[in-house]
Amino acid sequence: MKDIGMAHIVSEAQAARTGGRQALAHQLRDARERTLALFAASRAALGDALVVPCSPELNPPLWELGHIGWFADWWIARNPQRGRGVRADPQAPRTPARQARRGLDADALYDSSRIAHALRWQLPLPDADTTVLDLKAGLQDTLCLLADAPDTDEGLYFFRLALFHEDMHAEAAVYMAQTLGHDPFAAGTLPHPPEPAIAQPVADDMLSVPAMDWSMGHHGPGFAFDNELGTCTLHVPAFQIDAAPGTWARYLPFLDAGGYEKKKWWSEEGWAWRSAQGRKEPRYLRRSDTHGWERQRWGRWLPLDLDEVACHLSAFEAEAWCAWAGRRLPSEAEWEMAAHTVAGFEWGSVWEWTATPFAPYPGFEPHPYVDYSTPWFDSRPVLKGASLATSPRMRHPKYRNYFERHRNDIMAGFRSVA
Repeated sequence: MKDIGMAHIVSEAQAARTGGRQALAHQLRDARERTLALFAASRAALGDALVVPCSPELNPPLWELGHIGWFADWWIARNPQRGRGVRADPQAPRTPARQARRGLDADALYDSSRIAHALRWQLPLPDADTTVLDLKAGLQDTLCLLADAPDTDEGLYFFRLALFHEDMHAEAAVYMAQTLGHDPFAAGTLPHPPEPAIAQPVADDMLSVPAMDWSMGHHGPGFAFDNELGTCTLHVPAFQIDAAPGTWARYLPFLDAGGYEKKKWWSEEGWAWRSAQGRKEPRYLRRSDTHGWERQRWGRWLPLDLDEVACHLSAFEAEAWCAWAGRRLPSEAEWEMAAHTVAGFEWGSVWEWTATPFAPYPGFEPHPYVDYSTPWFDSRPVLKGASLATSPRMRHPKYRNYFERHRNDIMAGFRSVA
């Protein structure tokens, strides 16, 4: 397996969380460049109308683009308390949005907390060229304000929040391209194209992790998401964990053994999902008379490389494989312990499902963007790691991702514990 290197991953992500104004300005420019390149790829594939199906997995690309610009403006240019960081009042009156000069209420168009998902297909949005110009003007406003911001964690909090928010939407744009079947990297204009899938040389390579007390969550200076904060120390018994996420070579024998037809390997909820979907194999995978197995990538069917890390698996599928193999998913604490303390723990090719429900740590207090975490403490699992579409700035071992168990459009896989 290609060794990404724990220190390299963490140093780049940690630099984004702790860097000063000059580094942050570069990162904000980089994120906006990627956003606009991904939007241009969607526009080239879908046409200027940018029509996509109304689906829980998707957002209209034009709405996504406007929302990214609106979010940065709301928390930075329009926020009179931006210098207060996490102590800012989220309801503080805002100055008018730039779109108000054109008679538009940007808050009624782009505020994801106010606009139900299904309604986003029905909004009278500005056209693509106008929206792109708004994002370019918004970035300039952000950079001007950043130049005068206090070079402290408090003073830079909302600039970092807007940066990471934009990186998350960039990754979502890659998922959408895969869902719709077009290649967002075909034009060669994106600054961070994904790397080839990482291969695992020894399918059963295991790492032993000794028992220890482990402190969960973020510690020390720099930016942290609200769900990373709080005091929580756990005693974790010794365990053995896969050195790397599972490959297709490990997963496919489950299919060959009839795993998708045998209810005994599935949770009740997982079996109901599989049955409702009529699913007989993972999403983007099919049997081929010519190649045995093929996978779909950007709308094209290609021979499956068995050494690739298994991707686009739901938590239900990961759990079913573990039941069949006599193994289990790691807890969030086990994943973190292995990532931080054991040499040879490889991560960063797929988000990894864990057995831990997404929940607050003791002492949790929501940050001003109150809808980032609180609405989602609903038993969905934590995912750890990163995918090949994740910005290096987001690849932090303390970061807690969270999706519903049925989601298989995201670049998620798993590793197991003996």
